[in-house]
Amino acid sequence: MSQDELERAVRETFSRQVATPRAPHDPASTVLRRANRVQRRRTVAGMSLAASAIVLVSAGAMQLRDDRAPHGADRVVIADPNPAPDAYRTSLPPPGPSTETPLAEVDLLVNRTIATAQGRRVTLIGIGAVERVHRLTDGRGWLAVGEPSLSGRSLWAVAADGTARALLAGADEIVLDRSGRQVAWKQDRVLAAAGIVDGELTGTVRADAPATAVPLRFVDGAVLVRLDPALPGHVLWPLRPGPLDEGTDRTSQRIFGALPDGRLVGEVPAETPEDACLTLLDPVDLRPPDPPACGPTIEGDGLGAVSPDGRWLLVNGRVGEQDRALLVDLTRLDPTVPVQPAGPAMTGTVSWSVPDVAHYADATGALVRVDAERVRAGRSAVRVTVPGLRDDEPLVVVTGG
Repeated sequence: MSQDELERAVRETFSRQVATPRAPHDPASTVLRRANRVQRRRTVAGMSLAASAIVLVSAGAMQLRDDRAPHGADRVVIADPNPAPDAYRTSLPPPGPSTETPLAEVDLLVNRTIATAQGRRVTLIGIGAVERVHRLTDGRGWLAVGEPSLSGRSLWAVAADGTARALLAGADEIVLDRSGRQVAWKQDRVLAAAGIVDGELTGTVRADAPATAVPLRFVDGAVLVRLDPALPGHVLWPLRPGPLDEGTDRTSQRIFGALPDGRLVGEVPAETPEDACLTLLDPVDLRPPDPPACGPTIEGDGLGAVSPDGRWLLVNGRVGEQDRALLVDLTRLDPTVPVQPAGPAMTGTVSWSVPDVAHYADATGALVRVDAERVRAGRSAVRVTVPGLRDDEPLVVVTGG
């Protein structure tokens, strides 16, 4: 029955029940008006409930999407891995045709903006304070290691547009391999490592380790671990689950990196316990050669990096009473061969962009470029002027890539 037919039927029914034709009002019309009002209220209420349900379902879907871990990922979450970014202001100019000019030969992180070697400016979004940044070899972004805090360190995968996703949080220490395809971390008594594929952790391996153990770097697929920062001794962890084999090395004091053949560049005790000399350590048990081949003695804070081709070591040391960056020719590792003062002492990370050129930040926050051949010829490293960078703005030199 149609709406019109229903209304006529109701009117006829009420008309027959009316005692006098001079009724003050039409009962049928009153009922119909009330029915229409009820229907309209029900319709509006139904639409409101439907809209509320849509909003709640959408919000729930977004919450589920944001909270679920990436497929195959591991999270060591103690605190919020995505703290709200602090308010900041950088003096680097914004991207644009007039400012997209190369600043240096390496990427730089200034506050929360990455200035790439190609001249792009990428602002990091959804990320905390950063201590180290590693550029991915495929050019699709970066990996950022957070500063130590009461809740530990975090690791973020940063896309090319600057958006970040937390991979780890709450770790005591985090290290990356040269290509950015592997990560190792330590939390409490657990030493772990995983691959990084498309911004996710895969194939995690865990080992039980002493509470004092600290991962330092990757060496030919293994992880170099300092057993106790207060004592000599290192071990190479071959990414094997179970208890960590602590090895037999109890003499190596500091290890700066590895040569292409796997031998490690480190320090061992010299003639007196207070002194240590550079030498090359066996890549299996970290033993020095027999008889010991002792190179120069380096006094410094331990910051240093070996060039990709294994030719050079750039390391902080002492020249008289002054802290300086020193260049060591690893092909002439002999105490009679003097080390070359290269420039002001290093802070933060060191990037060997090409085999014989390194960049680092000094204590004033300035970018320093070390050309090994120039230093060997007796000329010092040079400070690189970064356009738009204030003197009081700290920078981080990005490694890898």
